[in-house]
Amino acid sequence: MRVLGIDPGLRNMGWGVIDVQGSRISHVANGIAHSDGDDLSERLLSLFNQLTEVVDAYAPDTAAVEQTFVNKDAVGTLKLGQARGIAMLVPARAGLPIGEYAPNAVKKAVVGVGHAAKQQIDHMVRLQLPGVQIAGADAADALAIAICHAHHQQAANHLNRAIAKATV
Repeated sequence: MRVLGIDPGLRNMGWGVIDVQGSRISHVANGIAHSDGDDLSERLLSLFNQLTEVVDAYAPDTAAVEQTFVNKDAVGTLKLGQARGIAMLVPARAGLPIGEYAPNAVKKAVVGVGHAAKQQIDHMVRLQLPGVQIAGADAADALAIAICHAHHQQAANHLNRAIAKATV
């Protein structure tokens, strides 16, 4: 299974691709889509085009996107929500199933605690993907989102097998 993790952002949208075989995960690629343009519509289109190139180049089987947290800045939250819309639209347009995870769920899955610092996330991603060259903090977060999704998918698969076995 090839997983695309996306960390939505209006200026910088992190992405990371991993391969999952059983309990083994391996790094495929990661990067950051930087928005271009003077107005919001141009910036969103820029992110859409860059993320579409990632999906086309790496052909993931599934995607995962971090959920937006609401902060005190309503305008900033709304703009982040629009970028998150792009992060959801591109894989949906490619026909991919999409998992959504709260920031604390991602941190708990990768670090073991729900309120981990960015440095802890980066460190644990590097431990789980030895030799990885990470393009930046947003790419590290995207890889963490992909790893979280892989763990959740594995747990769901184990549960489905157990249920199928019990009903036979």
